[in-house]
Amino acid sequence: MSATASSAHKAPAKKGWLTRMRQRNVLPGFGLSMGITVFSLSLLVVLPFAMMAYTTTQMGWTGFWQAISQPQVTSAIKLSLWMAFAAMLTNLVFGTLVAWVLVRYEFWGKSLINALVDLPFALPTAVTGISLATLYAPNGLIGQWFAKFDIQVAFTPLGIWLALVVVSFPFIVRAVQPVLAELSVEFEEAAAVLGANRLTTFRKVILPELMPALLMGAGMMFARATGEYGSVIFIAGNIPMETEILPLIIISKLEQFDVGGASAVALFMLLISFTILLTINIVQWKLSRRVGAR
Repeated sequence: MSATASSAHKAPAKKGWLTRMRQRNVLPGFGLSMGITVFSLSLLVVLPFAMMAYTTTQMGWTGFWQAISQPQVTSAIKLSLWMAFAAMLTNLVFGTLVAWVLVRYEFWGKSLINALVDLPFALPTAVTGISLATLYAPNGLIGQWFAKFDIQVAFTPLGIWLALVVVSFPFIVRAVQPVLAELSVEFEEAAAVLGANRLTTFRKVILPELMPALLMGAGMMFARATGEYGSVIFIAGNIPMETEILPLIIISKLEQFDVGGASAVALFMLLISFTILLTINIVQWKLSRRVGAR
């Protein structure tokens, strides 16, 4: 085949590719918008993380391992992860119930409850922590009733779990709520006509549709709970090896001018959160494709 013929065959293909690109980018200014987006993400997200990783690499692998393997640090890591996981499971149940009530029922005060869901986002985390510590302290308005049964909430891991549940509650509700709003009641009615009970309907019809949203909300909630500081610091008690959380370890190291140790712990914390979020996103993507293919 001659060069002229080859060029003639390549030209339509090239033209078709350009046409598809123009059709995909209907609005003008894609190049400028993409450049601003990449620059902003690099400046605000990538650069700080890169500097933290660079500071940590100055310690070497041995120094990094020594920083994160200290008994006080490992205890804080376990406590932070377990409490974040427990709060996530709690909010998966109660957050889904609240979203269900807000979507499927009409009642007086619904708008107020819908607004209260976002209150943990609006309040400073320090205010939330002080309020919880005041309420659930042994002599507090609610804590005094628990004290009668020898149950202490504030200044224990139970208080940490409570604070994480409160500050991360909206993530699940706001992730599930729009999916429930789009889910037609006709599917549930069809399942009921076919003889399915309520539990079977929820497990076979509703839950598969909610699963991608639940995973997305759970991932964001877990990441928020793992790094939560302001609300937890006032109710945890901060007792080493008992109620000391991982963010407090980082702050303590910075106050001691141990920037390398603080960076090592922060990088390890970032790697854990990133791994969990990546895993959840992969599972969510697979579930979304499966649900979309039905």
